[in-house]
Amino acid sequence: MPKTINRAIELQTLLTQLNLGVIAVVFADVALRAAKEGLSHEAYLYELVRLETEQRTQRRTARLMRASGLPVEKTFRTLALSRLSPSLQLQLERLKSASFLETATNIIAIGKPGVGKSHCLAAVGYAVIEAGYPVLWTPTSTLVQRLLAAKRDLRLPQELSKLDKFACVILDDIGYVQQDRDEMEVLFTFLAERYERKSVMITTNLVFSEWERIFKNPMTAMAAIDRLVHHSVILDMMSVESYRAEVASQQHLSSDRPKKSSSKQITLAEATTSLRDPDASSTAPSQGSHEPPSEPVPTAVLLAEGNAESSRLEAPNRQV
Repeated sequence: MPKTINRAIELQTLLTQLNLGVIAVVFADVALRAAKEGLSHEAYLYELVRLETEQRTQRRTARLMRASGLPVEKTFRTLALSRLSPSLQLQLERLKSASFLETATNIIAIGKPGVGKSHCLAAVGYAVIEAGYPVLWTPTSTLVQRLLAAKRDLRLPQELSKLDKFACVILDDIGYVQQDRDEMEVLFTFLAERYERKSVMITTNLVFSEWERIFKNPMTAMAAIDRLVHHSVILDMMSVESYRAEVASQQHLSSDRPKKSSSKQITLAEATTSLRDPDASSTAPSQGSHEPPSEPVPTAVLLAEGNAESSRLEAPNRQV
C-alpha cells in the first residue's frame, strides 16, 4: 500500500514536471471512474489527454482575448443580425470559421457612422480567437502613432515583427485618420508588409474613391487600395441605417406622445360637475329631443360654484 501511494505521488510529480498539470490533478479520479465503468486503458488515456487539451485551449483562448484589445461584448451573440441584409448575414456567417486567414484575405467594412461596422468586425475577431488565432484590435490612429514612434527610434522593423505575430490586425475607423506625410508612409508600410501574408480587417466610412483624404497622394491611395482589395471580402454597409439614429428617433417619438390626464384631475372634474347638478345624468335630454344643448360652463366657474355650495351646506343654521 505505501509503495502504491509513493508511485502515485511520483507520477504526479513527473506529470507536473512535464507541464501536464491537469492530468496531474485528475488522473486518480479518472482512474477510479475508469475502474467503475470498466473502461479500457486506451479510453482512460484518451480521457486524460482530452481534459488536458481542453484546459489548455481554454487558457490559451483567455490569454488571446486579453491580448487582443477587442471591445467588450461586441460578439455575434450581441450583434443585431436582423438589421443587416441577407447577403451581409451570409458573409459574416462564412467568416466565423476563420478560414479566410489561410489565404491572407482582408475584410473591409464600409458604411456610414453608427451602422455596426465595428461590432461586425469585433464579432469576427472573437470568432477568430475561438478558432485559435491571435488577433489585435486597435484604432487606426493609435497604430499610426505606435509605428511613427518606432520609426523615430529607428526600430520600425522590430515593431512590424511584433505585429506580424498576429494572424489578423483589425484597424478601426481608418476614415477618420488625417495623416501627414510621415504618418501616411508608416501606415502604407504596414499594409504593404502584410500583403498576401497576413490578414487585415478595416472599418471605414469612406468609399474607395475618397481614400485620397487618408493618404493625401493619389498614387499612394491607389497602391494601398490595390493591395487591400486584391484578396478581400467587402462588407458593403452603406445602405444600413444608423443604429444610434434609430434609437434616438424612437426616444424622440416617445417623448412627443401626448400625456394622459391624471386620475386626480379626472376626479376633481367629476366632483365639480356633481356639486353643480347632482341629477345631471337623469335630466339629460333624450335621444329624440330637439332642445339645443346648453353651452359648456368653464371649469373655473364650476369650481367656484362647487366651493360656494359646499360652504353653504356645511355652515350651521343661525337663529334670527
